[in-house]
Amino acid sequence: MSRPRIIVAGLGDTGLLTAIHLAKHADVLGISAKPGLVSGQELGMRLSRPGEWARDYWVPFDRFHRLDSVRTVHASLTGLDVQARRVHFTGSDGTPATEPYDALVISTGVSNGFWRRPELQTRDQVAATIAADHARLATADSVIVLGGGAAAVSTAFNVATTWPGKQVDLYFPGDRALPHHHPRVWRTLSARLDRLGVGLHPRHRAIIPNDFACDDITSDPVEWSTGQPKTKAAAVLWTIGRTVPNTTWLPRELLNENGFVNVDPYLRVPTAPGVYAIGDVAATDPLRTSARSRADSLLAHNIRADLTGGEAKPFIPARRRWGSVVGTQRNTLEIFTPTGRAIPIPAWSRLQPFIVRRGIYGGIRNQPHNPADPES
Repeated sequence: MSRPRIIVAGLGDTGLLTAIHLAKHADVLGISAKPGLVSGQELGMRLSRPGEWARDYWVPFDRFHRLDSVRTVHASLTGLDVQARRVHFTGSDGTPATEPYDALVISTGVSNGFWRRPELQTRDQVAATIAADHARLATADSVIVLGGGAAAVSTAFNVATTWPGKQVDLYFPGDRALPHHHPRVWRTLSARLDRLGVGLHPRHRAIIPNDFACDDITSDPVEWSTGQPKTKAAAVLWTIGRTVPNTTWLPRELLNENGFVNVDPYLRVPTAPGVYAIGDVAATDPLRTSARSRADSLLAHNIRADLTGGEAKPFIPARRRWGSVVGTQRNTLEIFTPTGRAIPIPAWSRLQPFIVRRGIYGGIRNQPHNPADPES
């Protein structure tokens, strides 16, 4: 009996893990606009300490042991034929192609500001973008961070920690930042931000210029719809959570009114047999928590169950955001639980290879895999 053919469309954090789980049970094809895992996590580290960030969050696909049996294609997705069960895409060389599937995982994520973009990029282009953003902040004597989510808080914290001489100000629209985390998390981090000298400015909502999609670091004065006078800094980071789902390649009937992929409790797309969605692109719940709740293994189980007649399991969304907010600091990674408690993991540089590289990803090589070398 032939193995099922599964396409994973999008190989970000969640898509890659889903592909890894499925690789033992199916012929898996992964389609990615990037030449490797370019994570959307830990923006503050990426901007302030790009070398350290890249070690853990920018990894070529051929370094993952458990992707050896997965065929990866560097391409842009262009269409989906639900009836024929075929995915259309254009390769990095401009050649159009089509692939059939028995099951399709949509994990194309979202575009979000200047650091999460959907366009096809080479490795050099990814490197140039990361280096340019870091250089822009390194030379700025003052930085405004707009937004109240984890990306904004992480950015303000890491910029202030890396460059103590900079004036860093965090502006957010509510009475507190991190509104989707337990209130204890903001109490903890706001005290630390204050000690770092970061200006905290609640109840400030920025006016977004009509010709601006928040995908650049700017320097123009910021205007406020909440009545405050204009504010200016050498670098303005728009981390305001204007997420746009990367779903332009999908039929409209698969999407909700905001363009996210409709799914049932089992992460199936109801109007498309054999199609599933996970991560930020999937409309699982208001916070779209299937990525942060590690639903990749559950989805892989459900796909195998649907293909073999087994019993699928429902996804139960988390009620609050949880996890790391500011990334590794002084070789300690701090995880905030759903109840807001901080759990420090010291000596992270020693533990990370065992917890993440081996435990989560199943092994990551120090060098790219050479199929002709059995020892690689």
